Amino acid sequence: MTHEVFNRLRDAYATGVTKPLAWRRGQLNALRRMITENKQAIIDAVAADLGKPASETLLMEIDLVLSETNFVRRRMRWWSARHPKPMHWLLQPAVGWTINEPKGVVLIISPWNYPVLLSLEPMVDAIAAGNAVCLKPSELSPHISHLTAELIERYMDTSAIAVVEGGPEETTDLLAEPFDHIFYTGGGRVGRIVMKAASEHLTPVTLELGGKSPCFVDGTVGLAATARRIAWGKFTNAGQTCVAPDYVLATPDVAQVLAERIALAVTEFYGEDPQASHSFARIINERHFDRLSRLLPQEGDADDPAGQIVCGGQTDRADRYIAPTVLFGTSPDAPVMGEEIFGPILPVIVVQDAREAIEFINARSRPLAAYVFSRNLKTRGVFERDVNAGAIGYSLPLGHLISSRLPFGGTGESGMGAYHGKEGFRVFSHKKTVISKPLFPDTLQFIYPPFNDLRQKLIAIIGKLV
Repeated sequence: MTHEVFNRLRDAYATGVTKPLAWRRGQLNALRRMITENKQAIIDAVAADLGKPASETLLMEIDLVLSETNFVRRRMRWWSARHPKPMHWLLQPAVGWTINEPKGVVLIISPWNYPVLLSLEPMVDAIAAGNAVCLKPSELSPHISHLTAELIERYMDTSAIAVVEGGPEETTDLLAEPFDHIFYTGGGRVGRIVMKAASEHLTPVTLELGGKSPCFVDGTVGLAATARRIAWGKFTNAGQTCVAPDYVLATPDVAQVLAERIALAVTEFYGEDPQASHSFARIINERHFDRLSRLLPQEGDADDPAGQIVCGGQTDRADRYIAPTVLFGTSPDAPVMGEEIFGPILPVIVVQDAREAIEFINARSRPLAAYVFSRNLKTRGVFERDVNAGAIGYSLPLGHLISSRLPFGGTGESGMGAYHGKEGFRVFSHKKTVISKPLFPDTLQFIYPPFNDLRQKLIAIIGKLV
């Protein structure tokens, strides 16, 4: 099946159907209609998979896709146009320009945690660039996967846009095809598999991975507002966000109070019993629930390296519920610090100052984001200069995820390449160079062979002028 889908997309692209701006605009309009006319069905499907609140799906998925669609639709004509470039004086008279052309048939492999946003937003960029697109949604969120396939079949040009559902077998089959670009969002383990498969065809890849995104807090900031922002960034989607604060590094003067303030913010957001709240999501499946449960401190063990529970800690496997949990006094060697948490567990670790925090961060894999809560401009500058991360956020988690004007991507083990807005258009495009020089006057005759004395002298003069 996957081979037939690829061949269909390749044949459609070969006809040139995806290249005209009218087709691109028509498909983006259709995508916008698809979303706006089926908002409730999308919300219900995401809730069935993740237990995600309707407002969260609207704010963090549907609205962001619509925003991206509007943003690129208004600008793709300019991005696709010729852009003149000055030519070297030696080649005059001559002109040169660049033009962005589509890469061809592209594969988008999307994850389960934001199944609408991380499927359709890269698709928007790929369509705007003029590509044929194959989308492989995650099998771990089956309700929204089925709905996405059904809606795209109904609204989009299926000769050039296709959805392939299934699990690892279908993904493996797709990776065997010679796509012109592969865009993968997910974990590092599968990211390595994707990159290895792409190397067989020398296919370029964009990898949007993850990592342990740190959050530094010192005593120069207001702790109430800081705690609320950290709690929002961490516990949105039950912590299943690639750029959620993974752990907090706080200076001794504020660490304990900050942990307690974050716990208070959890109560403000989700009430005394977050399990009964309609504003708190669930863990995607039992396997991830079990993994997260093992990261929690053992009850009654005061010396557990995971630290002490400030709030939360309750679990319900049948409901796939893990309470928003704040830990204090976590050891850097604890299991919860050995992997990306990707769930509603937030360790708070004490560091002496910003320099120790930076050393702590840089001793680990490069994160997708790092957040700094400090009013000290020198501290901010040191983080910006010395921390290797996909992005830095001052007093704001998740902010760069929301903007179409800012590139979104990782570095090192947190990913390669970026997208959103113009950067998304660029990643799905090839910038082609074009030059033109008239045959008359033929100024190149002065450097043609044979290299007699006159031409050698002329070339020597040119060498001194270059």
